[in-house]
Amino acid sequence: MVTPPDNPAGAFELVEPYAESVRGEFVESIRAAPKRLREAVAGLSESKLNTKYKNWTIRQITNHIADSHLNSVIRFKWALTEDQPTIKAYDEAAWVALADSKDGELEPTLLLLDGLHAKWVQLLDAMTREQYARTFLHPQSGETVSLWMALNSYAWHGRHHTAQIRWLRDQHGW
Repeated sequence: MVTPPDNPAGAFELVEPYAESVRGEFVESIRAAPKRLREAVAGLSESKLNTKYKNWTIRQITNHIADSHLNSVIRFKWALTEDQPTIKAYDEAAWVALADSKDGELEPTLLLLDGLHAKWVQLLDAMTREQYARTFLHPQSGETVSLWMALNSYAWHGRHHTAQIRWLRDQHGW
């Protein structure tokens, strides 16, 4: 088996400064992420869902996307309603080791992403340029993150992990 690439969807590239022309592309990526993920995992058997891409299985990657994006929506809301809040970090590896992520059915996760992303897109579409400039503080990195930077990151994040699943499918001929 070939060693999986670090970034099968390409490396993350921050688009700075804010650009209205690119914002629509990023929001569309958020809008399309649940459908693309659902297509990537469609028809996979239990054993295939337990196939690893580096350290995590397809099932865990799928659950990680939901966990991560759920946290992101909350971070957006904090930054929109508080002055530079310090967000709550979480241990991604510990979360994907929990039973729901390791062994649970994927349909609830996919349904969560459908609703979460539909709600998130409503928020993103309504945000102004000034709101995208609002920030939060990440306690682990100490970095001040603008909502524009967060949108950049999460538009890529869904594509990144979905591409990992697609890569596995391609390698195995699924």
